[in-house]
Amino acid sequence: MKTIEKWEDIPEFDTDLEEAEFWMVHTLDPRLMNASVQRQTVRESTTITLRFDPQMLSRIKRLARHRYLNYQSMIKQWLSERLEEEVRKQND
Repeated sequence: MKTIEKWEDIPEFDTDLEEAEFWMVHTLDPRLMNASVQRQTVRESTTITLRFDPQMLSRIKRLARHRYLNYQSMIKQWLSERLEEEVRKQND
C-alpha cells in the first residue's frame, strides 16, 4: 500500500469507482491528517457583546438545552448558516 504524504499527490477523480480503486491501494499518512485537523480547529475568535430581549434569550437557551447544545454555540451555528445563505444569494 502506498502512503500519501502530500495533498497534491491525490489526483482528481472522474468517477466514484476510480476513486475507490485509488484508495484500495493508497492510504493517508497520519501526520497529514493530523496536521489538517489541527489547522482547522485552531481559530482565533473575537469576543463581542449582543443585547437580547430576556424572553428571546430564555427561548434560545431552552431550545439549546433541548438539543443538548451550548446556547452560544447554537447561536454561532445559526449565524454561520445564515451567512453562507446570504453569500450564496449574493453570488447568484
